[in-house]
Amino acid sequence: MNEQEIDKLNPTEKRAAMSLASIYSLRMLGLFMIFPVFSLYGQQLEGNTPFLIGLAIGAYGLTQAIFQIPFGMLSDKIGRKPVIIAGMLIFAIGSMVAAMADSIYGVILGRVIQGSGAVAAAVMALAADLTREEHRLKIMATIGMSIGFAFAVAMIAGSVLNELIGVNGMFWLTAVFALMGVAVTLFWVPDAPKAFHRETEPVPEQFKSILKDRQLLRLDAGIMILHMVLTATFLVIPIALVNEQHANLASSEHWKIYLPVMILAMGLMVPFIIIAENKRRMKEVFNIAILVIALAELGFWFFNDSIFGLAFFILVFFTAFNVLEASLPSLIAKVSPTEAKGTAMGVYSTSQFLGAFLGGVIGGKLLGLYGVNGVFIFAMSITLIWSVIALTMKSPRYLSTFVVKLTSVKTADIAHISAELTMIQGVAEVVVIPEDGAAYLKVELHALDKVKLKEFSNRYSQEDE
Repeated sequence: MNEQEIDKLNPTEKRAAMSLASIYSLRMLGLFMIFPVFSLYGQQLEGNTPFLIGLAIGAYGLTQAIFQIPFGMLSDKIGRKPVIIAGMLIFAIGSMVAAMADSIYGVILGRVIQGSGAVAAAVMALAADLTREEHRLKIMATIGMSIGFAFAVAMIAGSVLNELIGVNGMFWLTAVFALMGVAVTLFWVPDAPKAFHRETEPVPEQFKSILKDRQLLRLDAGIMILHMVLTATFLVIPIALVNEQHANLASSEHWKIYLPVMILAMGLMVPFIIIAENKRRMKEVFNIAILVIALAELGFWFFNDSIFGLAFFILVFFTAFNVLEASLPSLIAKVSPTEAKGTAMGVYSTSQFLGAFLGGVIGGKLLGLYGVNGVFIFAMSITLIWSVIALTMKSPRYLSTFVVKLTSVKTADIAHISAELTMIQGVAEVVVIPEDGAAYLKVELHALDKVKLKEFSNRYSQEDE
């Protein structure tokens, strides 16, 4: 077997990648279509205040943070598909509650219910169930790209759909998307026997050590601040765009900014990611991107009375945001212990959703007290604090997580297996866990001898049969 054959996805893996990416995309579209317009819509709702509008935008993040790890663990017990279906149905119910609400409190309730349908961990676990170890990174990357694409589409679509069906119509459409996700799960996602995967699922016993790891905590703080800033900023950007004292651009025209900005930002991020990964300048690119976010917030503060100023700094913001959003999961994978990537990712995801919640709540409070400029100043300040935290981060090792499944591993075999795997070109670290029947590796992907690694896996399994 040559390396080209090893790198080829089989039909089940291709189907898994496309179907699971579709579920993620449908959910992301529903969550974020309201993002560019909700702060304007919220002003029309009974009982609204700036704080409650912010709470409505960020409320999903709190329940998402609370339930995403428990839902993932539940999927280990009752199966992935039942949890995903239940989560998407809960998400649909929350969307319908928000669609029928005529007060800000009803929308907040709907958003809280939406976030309770936390399926992210179960989807990732199912992706691991359906793919061979050597292809898992590709499948996860495919799902990750679909999330980024869905977010960009949602920002553009929200502005357009607001004029056609309104925000309550978008909530109804979100419910339809959720039901489509249920259909995809039932009829397109392949069936698979569930198994436990330390590289995608949290291990309760590891939380204590992960929460003590200062390098990981820096990254957790980073994703929390990034999504805090995102949510707070786009609570007030729509207000600045329509306000006569600011850009004075009708909400129906906002897509004319978001469309070119999202396309350009996705293109502009690519060379920075290449420099970060291929040229091994991850820390430098990462730190610069954080400062660029702060610069964008400074630009919003000074130039929010200009349509061109706002458009330019929205482009600057999303270019840096895309770089950071792509870099942070990669850094988590590089920094996390070999056998604890799933736990590290679980804490990271929880931090991300908490950031969205805090961004809505703090942004809403500051909007009520100090107006849009108060929010921009807060976002700039918290980003500068993040830049100081990030400066103390160690340069990461450019290693990726890889798993080799082994049959009937005995404790007595650990030293022999570890030594043999370490001899394979590109393998830097090995942790063998007999109860998992697996060896968890840190590897240099570009240098990894995949043929020898596959031969080792096949031979060891055959020896134990």
